[in-house]
Amino acid sequence: MSIIIHPTAIVDSKAQLDEGVEVGPYTIIGPNVKIGKKTRIGPLVLLDGWVDIGKECSISKGVIIGTLPQDVGFEKRKSFVKLGDRNIIREYTTIHRGTKAGSTTRIGNDNFLMAYSHVAHNCLIEDGVVLANQGTLGGYVTLEKKVMIGGLSAVHQYVKIGAYAIIGGCSKVVKDVPPYTKADGHPTRLWGLNHIALRRANFPLETRNILKKAYKILFRSGLNTTQALEKIENELESSPQIQHLCEFIRNSKRGICKER
Repeated sequence: MSIIIHPTAIVDSKAQLDEGVEVGPYTIIGPNVKIGKKTRIGPLVLLDGWVDIGKECSISKGVIIGTLPQDVGFEKRKSFVKLGDRNIIREYTTIHRGTKAGSTTRIGNDNFLMAYSHVAHNCLIEDGVVLANQGTLGGYVTLEKKVMIGGLSAVHQYVKIGAYAIIGGCSKVVKDVPPYTKADGHPTRLWGLNHIALRRANFPLETRNILKKAYKILFRSGLNTTQALEKIENELESSPQIQHLCEFIRNSKRGICKER
């Protein structure tokens, strides 16, 4: 399976392109870039710095990956961007490399970053995430698996958004968002569980009902966070989802956004 490079593209001789890679017109690929099998790079793309892209990704027109972070504390040292497999990166998205020496901005597998989205330095995006048009992530943001971020939303640096959570469009996210929940607003407030995502992911009805009870204890019982977590762990049937929810909240450094 041959590599296809448009004659107007500039690909450094030291760049590593695996079989089946396609590179579009006027694209520039630097010497420290690795691209996996069957990944397609569109026109006018810039891949610079230490960038590792997995297999079967689709990188659309005007995307920029691996350039310097927008951070006044940038150490001007070697740092990285790493993308997994089957990611779709749409037009004019920007993904910056880590700001500390040796650090990495990481994107997992099967993610969909829509047009004009921005992933800042040292972010961690797990698997199956959707970041809609002009969604913006500050530095060190974490998106766990299957998170959905609505268009024109901004996530403050160091914020963590839990698995299967959804953020409504035009939201301002300044606090951590617990897994399995819905959040919306400026700043964001919780609007209950993300029932649609839980059903689509085939969570059993029993699991969904236990998460519903846990949500009510956390946000509608009048208990403080420590008391609510103790009540959940003592009174509800344990499951991986309940354990994850409790650990996420207990380990939150920015605090959890409140219910509307």
